[in-house]
Amino acid sequence: MERWRSGYNLARVRFEIVLSPQTVRRLRSLPAHVRSQVRDALERHSRQKPRMVSKSRIKRLRGVERPQYRLRVEDARVFYDVTETAVEVLAIVSKADAQAWLDDEGTPSLPGGTGGDEG
Repeated sequence: MERWRSGYNLARVRFEIVLSPQTVRRLRSLPAHVRSQVRDALERHSRQKPRMVSKSRIKRLRGVERPQYRLRVEDARVFYDVTETAVEVLAIVSKADAQAWLDDEGTPSLPGGTGGDEG
């Protein structure tokens, strides 16, 4: 049987997931079932295609340069940036605290800067 070959390299880049020290502390403070859900979601959504926006899980944030993305995991929100080889997790916060965290910690985009029209 001859194997079908395409001209495309199907190898995917695996992104390293990097957590800030305060994010590690926050992750450890979560209840075990929530911690497990967050870890599973990071593995599933961030290792292969962290920039893939979806209506229900991953959102490209508007109006802020940093963080670039938000991952929704039940009642938790994971804010992260993507580099060439890594997903840098900046924070894990509750849904109720997400906007306050963005207001305090987010870096606003400059007028006319990148990311303002992506959604």
